[in-house]
Amino acid sequence: MDPNISMGPNTTFPTSRFHCNHSSQGLATSVLPPVMITELVVGLPCNLVALWIFWFRMQGWRPNVIFLINLVIADFLLLVSMPFRIDYLVDKEDWAFGGALCRVNLFMLAVNRAASIAFMTIVAFDRYFKVVHPHHRINHMTKEQAWVVAACTWALVISLRAPLLATQLQKVGDDGSHLCRSFDSYTVPPPGIVLHNFLFVLEFVLPLLLLVFCSARIACKLRQRNMDRERKVRRAIRTVAVIVVVFLVCFAPGVLTGLLAVVYSQAWPEDCESYQTVTQLFSLSIGFTYLNSALDPLVYCFSSSMFRNALKGSINRLGFVDLRLSRRGSMTSDG
Repeated sequence: MDPNISMGPNTTFPTSRFHCNHSSQGLATSVLPPVMITELVVGLPCNLVALWIFWFRMQGWRPNVIFLINLVIADFLLLVSMPFRIDYLVDKEDWAFGGALCRVNLFMLAVNRAASIAFMTIVAFDRYFKVVHPHHRINHMTKEQAWVVAACTWALVISLRAPLLATQLQKVGDDGSHLCRSFDSYTVPPPGIVLHNFLFVLEFVLPLLLLVFCSARIACKLRQRNMDRERKVRRAIRTVAVIVVVFLVCFAPGVLTGLLAVVYSQAWPEDCESYQTVTQLFSLSIGFTYLNSALDPLVYCFSSSMFRNALKGSINRLGFVDLRLSRRGSMTSDG
């Protein structure tokens, strides 16, 4: 029997299917756990507060709010998965939960990333249509239609990532540890990994182009509108600007270092030392991806005046401060 194949519940690929067989990545396993613990400690209460405000403190949900609620749900998928990744890194990249849970964990992380990007882009487009095309029928979307859009988005995201659940993602490293990665130096990558890598890049590049387009068009309107309309347009461009910043901070490092690793694995397949250095940078950059759960509350605040007023009202109830509510946010229209 091939010694590189582990049978039973932790069945793995033979290491011959990887052109660079390596074990744990020291830099990532030492730096990422405290970073991820901090992100979890910050992100979990922030998103719980956001969910409480959306669910109990806001009435008359509008489409924009519905999309933000789905963004919260996407963040919770990440927060549920994060403790398993922290344990994995603390154990020096030795996955202790079996092959099936490895696939589920990486699937949920991929779905969170894709869903977060999708709903941030939808929120930006909502602002774009309200400013650039104020009379478009999209601006008259009903709550039911917004939920249909959200459901279709989830269905698309889940269906595209489902192949990960059917792909063996666990392998045995050089030191005998059980590695759980969706990105590795495959000699012949499985179809599910090929699709995953393609989507990893596409779901960054395409939304980025759309966000830049929305920002440019709203900025043009900012210069064209007269003074009584300028405040609304400025709010819209701030919303899109915050989304672009969160988008770039959280997702750009992973894509750039991931592409660099692919280049190394294809152009210099025998240079495993350089490849391992690049993959360590990629692993570190994934820490920025986890950061989106902690930064997304900024998107909620900038995207919905109703959310801001509900948050201020909740803080005012504590009696320590008296924050001024926005008159715009108390109206039926969500600005």
